[in-house]
Amino acid sequence: MSFLIPAAYADAAAPAAAAGPAGTGFEWVFLIGFLVIFYLMIWRPQSKRAKEHKNLLSGLQKGDEVVTSGGIAGKVTKVTDDFVVVEVSDSVELKFQKGAIAATLPKGTLKAI
Repeated sequence: MSFLIPAAYADAAAPAAAAGPAGTGFEWVFLIGFLVIFYLMIWRPQSKRAKEHKNLLSGLQKGDEVVTSGGIAGKVTKVTDDFVVVEVSDSVELKFQKGAIAATLPKGTLKAI
């Protein structure tokens, strides 16, 4: 099929193909650098936050003052394996999944609000 390709095009394509493998070392360094940056800026902080949230949920107990991911603040009155009952007012208790608890508050925060 070389009779369909003019000689000028065939000669011009040969040096470009030879230069390709010489640049692969830089491409590997760039890829490894990207993976290191991805690990340090995204993966590691996210796994750290997940571990802290898991420790927060496992340490919940009756009397803790918490804030849910929806912004509702209250005092924990009951803790089960999957759910938490939060008292948001004197006669109002709401049941949440444990995963909905975003943070614990210092003691006495609800009285100051």
